[in-house]
Amino acid sequence: MTDVRQLRHFLAVAETLHFGRAAERLGMTQPPLSQSIMALERRLGAPLFLRSKRSVQLTVLGRQWLDHVRTAVRSVDELPEIAQRLRHGAAGKLSLAFVSTADYSVLPELVQRYSATFPDVELALEEATSDIQIAALLEGRTDAGILIASRSALPHSLEYRPLVSEPLVAAVPESWIAAGRLTPVDGTLQGGAWLAEPLIIFPSRVSPDFHELVMGLYRDRGHDPAVQQEAIQMQTIISLVSAGLGIALVPASSRHLARTGVRYLSIAGRVPRLETGLAWRRANDSATLANFVGMAGALGQARMTASGDPYPDG
Repeated sequence: MTDVRQLRHFLAVAETLHFGRAAERLGMTQPPLSQSIMALERRLGAPLFLRSKRSVQLTVLGRQWLDHVRTAVRSVDELPEIAQRLRHGAAGKLSLAFVSTADYSVLPELVQRYSATFPDVELALEEATSDIQIAALLEGRTDAGILIASRSALPHSLEYRPLVSEPLVAAVPESWIAAGRLTPVDGTLQGGAWLAEPLIIFPSRVSPDFHELVMGLYRDRGHDPAVQQEAIQMQTIISLVSAGLGIALVPASSRHLARTGVRYLSIAGRVPRLETGLAWRRANDSATLANFVGMAGALGQARMTASGDPYPDG
C-alpha cells in the first residue's frame, strides 16, 4: 500500500520540477525526499521522473498519473472534515419508511425541511405499511418510520413521537350524491343512514390502530360496518371509492388526494382522530437520525398544538 506521504512528495516534485524547492516546500531535506521518490518508483516498477544534473522532467507515466494523485491526496485531505460532518449529521445516509396516508399530511413538509437543512444527507424513502415498518425498524433495515401505531402497541426497543392528529372524513362516490343515495348538508354527512353503505377499509393486520378507529366509530353509533373491500394503499382505497364500490373513512389530509368521481365529506357528531407518528430504534445513535428526529419533533409539536391536541411528553 502506497504511503500518502510518498504521494505528497511526488506532487511537490511534479509541481516544482525541482527536488530542492520541493524539499523546501515540504519542510524536509533533499536526500530523504529523493529516497522517498525512488522507493515509490520501485514500488510502481517504473520511473516517474527523468533526472539530469540540470533538470527534472515527468515521464509519460508521471504526467498521466499526476491528476489521479492530486485527486487521491485531495480526498485524503478532506477526510477529517467529512468525519466531522458525519459526526454532526450534516452528511451521511438516512432511510425513512412511511405509510401512504403520510404522503398527504406531514411527509412532504418534513422531507422538504430536512433536505433543505441537510442537503448532503442521502435520504432514502420507502412507502410501507405500519406492520412492515415495525419489523424493518427492529431488524435495523430502516432508520425511522412514519406510521400509525399507538405508543403502547410498539415494542419497548422503539421510540415514538406523534407528528399529526387529524379527524376522519368520509370519501364517497360523487355518483351516489348525484343519484340521491347520499344527501350531505353543507359538505357534511348527517344522521346514520350512510353507516349502512358498503365500506372500504385498511385491513387490521397492516394497520390495527386505523382499523380499530373506524370500527369504533361504527360501534359507537350502533352499527356493524358492511365491509365491501380491504386495501392497503390509500391510493387504491380512493380508486375503489371512485369506482363506486363503497365509501371509506380516511384522515382529513386525504383531501389533498384529488380523484375524479370522489367527494370528501365531513362527518357530523363526535369523530375520532387518527394519530400519525415517527418511530425509531432506541439503540440507533446515528447523528443524521438524531437531527431528523429533532426536526420531526418540532414540526409535530407545532402541528399537534395547531390541531388542539396536547403534545405528549417523552
